[in-house]
Amino acid sequence: MGEINWLAVVLGAVAFFLVGVIWYGMVFGKAWQKAAGLSDEQLKRGNMGLIFGLAFIAELMIALTLGHSIARSAASDRAVMMMAVGFGATIMVPAIGINYLFLRKTLTLFLIDAGHFIVGMAAMGGVFLLFR
Repeated sequence: MGEINWLAVVLGAVAFFLVGVIWYGMVFGKAWQKAAGLSDEQLKRGNMGLIFGLAFIAELMIALTLGHSIARSAASDRAVMMMAVGFGATIMVPAIGINYLFLRKTLTLFLIDAGHFIVGMAAMGGVFLLFR
């Protein structure tokens, strides 16, 4: 069993964050805003520094968990990607799905956010592979 790769943890969180910038900016920004029921005015009122900062801290926690799992298991390259995408698809997506059911959120919002988690985790897994 190896040590946690701290460079991969930080860069994995950056990769996840950048996926979010692209996902919610260029690709699904307006569709997400509509599905979330947020007006332009509501989005302008948010403290974006705080929101982005806390999101990045959460992504660091996710990357640390993935890095710990990889280090503890001495995972093969294939297993690294299976863990990364698996965490997204089988832990993160069902967790938001449960919340969205009770919050009565739309399927569109769920699919946009679920896709972000899966693609973000795939990017994070790719970083862990690059920095093995």
